[in-house]
Amino acid sequence: MKTLFFEDYAPGTSRTSTGRTITEADVVLHAGQTGDFYPHHMDAEWCKTQPFKQRIAHGTLIFAVAVGQTAGEINPEAFSYGYDRVRFIKPVFIGDTITSRCTVKEKRDDPKRPTLGVVVELVEALNQRGETVLAAEHLLLVKRKG
Repeated sequence: MKTLFFEDYAPGTSRTSTGRTITEADVVLHAGQTGDFYPHHMDAEWCKTQPFKQRIAHGTLIFAVAVGQTAGEINPEAFSYGYDRVRFIKPVFIGDTITSRCTVKEKRDDPKRPTLGVVVELVEALNQRGETVLAAEHLLLVKRKG
């Protein structure tokens, strides 16, 4: 655990995860959990006739992996308020390795709760070539000091 209050967050600071390779098992399990069995994810032969020529991982799978990679330390003074502006920028293929970078983008007052502030983190998932494949803004509600 690492305690950080609203005042402790500094825009521009970032952290980067270790890599995680997306496997066929990840794609199959995610399809089973979500019911998304579209051929883009499941049918290797059909995908050969499509522009990417191979199966692509579900965007929601990559989002879940990226979020999980950024959740390293527990801060008892903050909790997730949600995600905005989720974008699936490039396809992720089976065998790609994803690394996530989380950067404090901004801080602002919470208009409803004066004892809390809002911290906005830019979450970016990068493939093994350093290309951004996903971006989202993570909103945290964070307790103020005193």
